[in-house]
Amino acid sequence: MDQAALTPHIPRLRRYARALVGDRYAADDLVQDTLERAINKYHLWRPGSDLRAWLFAIMHNVYVNQLRSRAARPEAALDDEDALPQAPSDVDRLEIRDIQVALAALPAEQREVVLLVALEQMSYAEASTTLGIPIGTVMSRLFRARERLRAHLDGTPQQSNLKLVK
Repeated sequence: MDQAALTPHIPRLRRYARALVGDRYAADDLVQDTLERAINKYHLWRPGSDLRAWLFAIMHNVYVNQLRSRAARPEAALDDEDALPQAPSDVDRLEIRDIQVALAALPAEQREVVLLVALEQMSYAEASTTLGIPIGTVMSRLFRARERLRAHLDGTPQQSNLKLVK
């Protein structure tokens, strides 16, 4: 088989594989399995037909076969020792710390709204009921909190649009 004929199709195969499996490494494995099968079964390809469509059909079939084989042999549960979470990287730790500091700097009423809406994924109405405040107040507190968080995380000084009245 002329492997050079396959090369231009690899980026599209990778994009499709990534959409199917959602993981870059699993997608690369799927592309590799697809190309291996295409090379081994090249004699079945009809010259003059669309090679790209043939490769995508092979990828789809390989993917379905992988799903079936996984369903047929469920993976053994991990021991508690094996299920240790992956340690966050230094960059992740710094970002988490920055977010914690920024949240701690918010006034309590703004922090409550941010945590209910963003972390607990409550709707504005649910947050309103939980805090016993009108929905409009939830929305304005959330807006102000997001602005403060953005300014804090970007390192820009907090500016107020309020005018001093004498």
